[in-house]
Amino acid sequence: MSMNRRDVIKNALLSAGAISAGSAMAQEVSAQAAQKRVPHESYPSPPRKTNGERMPNVLWVCTDQQRFDTLAGLSNSLIKTPNLQKFMSESVTFTNTFCQTPICSPSRGSFLSGRYPHVTGLRANGQRIRPTERLVTRILADNQYTCGLVGKLHLSPCLGGRVEDRIDDGYEVFKWSHDISDQWPLKNEWYNWLAKEGVKIPKAPPGHVWGMPIDPKYTQTAWCADSAIDFMRQQRDFNPWLMSVNIFQPHHPFYPTEEYLHRYNPKDMPTPAYREGELANKPVFQTTDHRGAYGGGGISFEKTSPQEHLEITAAYYAMIEQVDTDMGRMMHALEESGQADNTIVIFMSDHGEMLGDHGMYLKGPYFYDCLTRVPLIVRWPGHFKQGLKVDALVELVDIAPTLVEAAGIPVPSGMQGRSLMPLLTGQTTQHRDSVYMEYFDANATYEIPPMLTSVRTDKWKLNYCDKPRTGELYDLEKDPGEFNNLWDDAHARDARERMMHLLVGRMIETTDPLPERHTSW
Repeated sequence: MSMNRRDVIKNALLSAGAISAGSAMAQEVSAQAAQKRVPHESYPSPPRKTNGERMPNVLWVCTDQQRFDTLAGLSNSLIKTPNLQKFMSESVTFTNTFCQTPICSPSRGSFLSGRYPHVTGLRANGQRIRPTERLVTRILADNQYTCGLVGKLHLSPCLGGRVEDRIDDGYEVFKWSHDISDQWPLKNEWYNWLAKEGVKIPKAPPGHVWGMPIDPKYTQTAWCADSAIDFMRQQRDFNPWLMSVNIFQPHHPFYPTEEYLHRYNPKDMPTPAYREGELANKPVFQTTDHRGAYGGGGISFEKTSPQEHLEITAAYYAMIEQVDTDMGRMMHALEESGQADNTIVIFMSDHGEMLGDHGMYLKGPYFYDCLTRVPLIVRWPGHFKQGLKVDALVELVDIAPTLVEAAGIPVPSGMQGRSLMPLLTGQTTQHRDSVYMEYFDANATYEIPPMLTSVRTDKWKLNYCDKPRTGELYDLEKDPGEFNNLWDDAHARDARERMMHLLVGRMIETTDPLPERHTSW
């Protein structure tokens, strides 16, 4: 079958630009193509919604392990995020967004499919998402979107040099860089690019915090932004497109560059929100992780000095400031390319980080807000409200049906999330009465496999642990920091019963709606 002019130029640009971010060859090819470009109206028209409107592009930026309370303009006056603050003024900011599990793989499988982790089959790191799952990127690609990814995907195992297997995910451009380690020789594309640039990442010295002695432009964060910028420019005449920018920062290890680390004085940082003895009546996994994260083998809160606690927070903030810098570069490039008005931009994270709160670091089988509550900011000029803050309870599974609806595509029956469109357009301020979360033996190895579920409302949070059979109950109005566990408090018995009923209801509600029922028998 012969290819039309639009496809010929598109394939030339993709093959040239998607291989190496920022290469001179890619820039030359793009420039030559631009010089030869025929008037836009001679291209085949981009696909349209059934009502005739243009289908929007999507720039989807997802950081890794970023807490909600790390943005200037929301609840943090110490961190420097001017670009995201400007972005918030142009967007809808959701202030109560929760992941469905506080672990990378199951969270990502959930929000990419719009389905709960126990339904996708991806309940834990080290598992592979079911091949039958249809990601939102596959759905959009089936409707003439060009989908690209740079950075992390993490929907299947990729430990010890193994590159994760891919299902039919819809990504036509795929620039994989799982993290900042070099355990994938010649397969981590960021490292491949560093080798071409003649840059080596020195081995980190012992300790929790390290300032990488490299120019920030060589970080994985900057490389992801560069790759996204190239993609957006190359796709300018080939709308619609979706670009997943999956940045590894601020995930541990706590290794920002020296330039950003020096901007934060540890003495100015807040101390972890921890009360001595608070874990005594909480599930045993928390005491284990207090001694060492990830089931005892990771960073130990009790062996970390007060000064080191502050240094870790400073490094975490420094990584987020670089994310802010590169978010600003991507937004500038989008505006410069003339595509901003027809592009949905999402900024979010897959889950949070304990950062020493409640005496723990990293993540594990618990549902504190610092670990499960994440940033979510969405912009689409002329369609979504500007500068609006929405306090309604939102789940990350709600993103996929939102994108499908925005593209004018019928939402598949298998998607379990609820579209955010009524909130984004200002039609309503109500969305959910509760958020549901789960942790089914999802990450590290513990003596007893952790099997926990959680439900949270505006006022209460209940976490139920199956083995040993116990739980947590927090009155979020009186105890927003979640220090005082009321599980065994006789005065909170009625609240516990109501929340248990709600939890059972949410678990039933999240049963897989597939396969569809077609007849009575």
